[in-house]
Amino acid sequence: MTLVWRQVPRALHLETSSPRILKMCPSLSRASWASVTKLGLHTKPRMPPCDFLPERYQSLAYDRALEIHRQHLSPMVTAYFQKPLMLHQGHMEWLFDSEGNRYLDFFSGIVTVSVGHCHPKVNTVAKKQLGRLWHTSSVFFHPAVHKYAEELLALLPEPLKVIFLVNSGSEANDLAMLMARAHSKNTDIISFRGAYHGCSPYTLGLTNIGTFKMELPSGMGCQSTMCPDVFRGPWGGSHCRDSPVQTIRKCSCAPDCCQAKDQYIEQFKDTLNTSVAKSIAGFFAEPIQGVNGVVQYPKGFLKEAFELVRERGGVCVADEVQTGFGRLGSHFWGFQTHEVLPDIVTMAKGIGNGFPMAAVVTTQEIARSLARCMLHFNTFGGNPMACAIGSAVLEVIKEEKAQDNSQEVGTYMLLKFAKLRDEFDTVGDVRGKGLMIGIEMVQDKVNRQPLPCDEVNQIHEDCKDMGLLLGRGGTFSQTFRIAPPMCVTKPEADFAVEVFRSALIQHMEKRAK
Repeated sequence: MTLVWRQVPRALHLETSSPRILKMCPSLSRASWASVTKLGLHTKPRMPPCDFLPERYQSLAYDRALEIHRQHLSPMVTAYFQKPLMLHQGHMEWLFDSEGNRYLDFFSGIVTVSVGHCHPKVNTVAKKQLGRLWHTSSVFFHPAVHKYAEELLALLPEPLKVIFLVNSGSEANDLAMLMARAHSKNTDIISFRGAYHGCSPYTLGLTNIGTFKMELPSGMGCQSTMCPDVFRGPWGGSHCRDSPVQTIRKCSCAPDCCQAKDQYIEQFKDTLNTSVAKSIAGFFAEPIQGVNGVVQYPKGFLKEAFELVRERGGVCVADEVQTGFGRLGSHFWGFQTHEVLPDIVTMAKGIGNGFPMAAVVTTQEIARSLARCMLHFNTFGGNPMACAIGSAVLEVIKEEKAQDNSQEVGTYMLLKFAKLRDEFDTVGDVRGKGLMIGIEMVQDKVNRQPLPCDEVNQIHEDCKDMGLLLGRGGTFSQTFRIAPPMCVTKPEADFAVEVFRSALIQHMEKRAK
């Protein structure tokens, strides 16, 4: 396969085929679309400029890579798109494939690249540490780990002041489960349906998404409870979420009183009364569910749930693997948006901007409980490379005001996407906070049934073909997940909204036929 390197920006392949005639209109159903499409609505948005020129791709031919993948890599189908992208290089919010095409990355390697692909400062620190010391293990001291521990713990409230460094979110939640059981001397742990807390044999018990479940026993002692999803669940209204955008469901609640929250709390109590022992080990919750499609809970729910868990002797664990490090904009940690103080916080992904790194932060009391039960050891956790990179990421977040940018650009983009919900009947819900946004696709807004997967797949493909990479989530893969690196700009947000709108127009035209 001969690869031709395209020096011309991808924007030149995305010209407008006809001026956009429709600006805003009532929600467009299949019936109303047939007449509208005659006007011709094929605007192909122009990609914002990028001053970075990638290297020429000179590695494996695509067909050879595909052959190796089919024969020797995992048979699990995880790659997006009918023809998976062969990515070659990244720079900040941009990715480049082996053919020289440029893409705006709005999924950040599954919400992992926090400050930008190959951020220059992080790269410089990594190269310097690479030439000094890679690995020691925890049987020796090295300054990077102590420096990083002090820097990270300064960002967490008392009494969360003991850190255990590991390598992935699954490892972090695995360790947090051990801590909860060691400290409480109980077994049962509760997590939400739709939760994703890892794919290790232990954490599979906490993960409640069907595609990750096994027919063989795993994750013993874990119980699921109803997810308080105010869009898809049985209760929800127009004031429930901590978000600039609420659901289209109506309610009679006052702004400071949520009947949906009270109903979901009753379901949580029912789980406590029927499905677990009188004393429990703990409760795990993502501040916003990621893999389930950026699902937000009613305001005040986690605060009440934490109180109920502690009454049963359990500890409360905030899984910040996707929500932490300023991504939500208003706060550095997702649990702060719920006005709760967890007993254990787990974190990964954005902590290392893509470098394998994770952490569990807890109290001195819980850490001592674990130490009395076992010698916890992790060969690679807290290695010099990871800690140097982790420190650099924290510096960049502070120096470049990444959290402020998440709030400003994220809110701006969220409100723009919300307008598409008013325009298209298949956009059922737009939700999120900061730079963590979900767009749930439905057959129509009345029944809220998921849009068929093949139709969502086509919208996804069309966005990619116009230079925008989105993520997917939800029980039926019906939700687009938007979580760009925190360096994204408003012009890039405008481009993303226009691409998504153009893909929706193409989808409605196909439906009308």
